[in-house]
Amino acid sequence: MAVLAAFVALIVYTQHKYQITWQIFLEGWHEFLQQFQKADWRKIAFALVIIYCCYLIRSVRWARLLRHIKKVGPFSLLGTQVIGFTCVALLGRIADPVRPYLVAKKTGLPLSNQVAVYIVERLLDAGAMALIFFTVILIAPAGAMPHPEVIRKVAKGGLITTVAGGVFLLAVRMAGEMVATYSERLFGRISTKLGLAAGHKIRTFRAGLDTMRNFYDFGAAASLSLLMWGLIVLAYVEIIQAFVPELTLAKCMMLMAWGMLASIFQLPVVGWFTQIGFVAAAMTGFFIVIPATAMACAATLLLVTFLGIVPVGLIWAQVEHVNLRKVAAESERLKEELTEEEPAGQDKP
Repeated sequence: MAVLAAFVALIVYTQHKYQITWQIFLEGWHEFLQQFQKADWRKIAFALVIIYCCYLIRSVRWARLLRHIKKVGPFSLLGTQVIGFTCVALLGRIADPVRPYLVAKKTGLPLSNQVAVYIVERLLDAGAMALIFFTVILIAPAGAMPHPEVIRKVAKGGLITTVAGGVFLLAVRMAGEMVATYSERLFGRISTKLGLAAGHKIRTFRAGLDTMRNFYDFGAAASLSLLMWGLIVLAYVEIIQAFVPELTLAKCMMLMAWGMLASIFQLPVVGWFTQIGFVAAAMTGFFIVIPATAMACAATLLLVTFLGIVPVGLIWAQVEHVNLRKVAAESERLKEELTEEEPAGQDKP
């Protein structure tokens, strides 16, 4: 939360200082379209290929996380990843449970098990992204970023938080039941329901972490995560430099982080435009990129890194006879049932 607050404060400051408003972005559409003609489309096409490769890595990683439960082919879960992210792109974050739901249906494994794997996957994503981002920021040369003293403090705080999160996960992996029981008692002083929910979440983490039973399992999953997020960073850099070649890796990482923060509460369709606006405002405010170029770059980032999978996902869903809205609603309903039933069940003698 501290990292998010710092980024929000910084973008508000730059918007106020440089008087960035939505009216700026609504003007000059002719110049906006010209920016696409000036862009290096070879870089953009390369970025799209990279993003598609990342879905292959996601399939391999999920299959590895299942290896102690059920052996599946490394690319056998590719469809679940593609269709799942297509649902998120079109329907918003409410569709996040679609991937574990589809994997459960495909493998015949319980949904609760796949939700646990999903949580571990998201933790690996967060850790890999944080490690790459904060490392790049901390080793960036002096003068490479605006407000370097603020950015470096945020980076150091984020790196410490990431390490602390890793220590907590290690504690859950080694003594999950003890941590869950302690959390139930601690939060139970505030609310019995809150205590049971905290204990359930930690036991779910523990069940997911059981997919990594030794350092080799952890190393393989972490390596795949770092590889994937390294490729995603490369895709972002390629797209940004296709429009603004002078932006360095550190600056591109800042824009990537801001775009990801803006997408946390992604709404269907409307969220696309707000995300474009936030990233474009950051480019204009942080790095004094002209508004038309910033808007074109931000729109391309969204199209390639987030919406680029949609055409493939829609075709794949048709081939496998998957109704996106139906599976999104069903997966959300089943996930809510799991959340409500399991903590209650733990209260029984």
